[in-house]
Amino acid sequence: QALVVESGGGSVQPGGSLRLSCSAGETLFRINHMGWYRSAPGNEQRELVATITNRGDTYYADSVQGRFTISKDNSKVAGYLQMSSLKPEDTGTYYCNLRPSFHEYTTMHGYWGQGTQVTVSS
Repeated sequence: QALVVESGGGSVQPGGSLRLSCSAGETLFRINHMGWYRSAPGNEQRELVATITNRGDTYYADSVQGRFTISKDNSKVAGYLQMSSLKPEDTGTYYCNLRPSFHEYTTMHGYWGQGTQVTVSS
């Protein structure tokens, strides 16, 4: 059984929107910060997209700043990545990651989901 589960991916035209969701066991979700990574088609390397701490501090990659919004609702044990004004280069597999700290964000630390596919194409 997966510890972290993503959902909400799909196919959308450029300029469209999608909302990804992340869920996990209650304790695991509440004590960790949350981040979203993505990997482009044919590329195993994961790029950090956005993070949010339990205090509500957020970080966004330059490529998504102003278009994506990350949120985390501990009362509902659910996290989200609202994606708007999607571009073809946003296509990829999106992963939710829960970990105590994102200081070493290039590592594969923490708990990962299996990923959800996002395709932006006309």
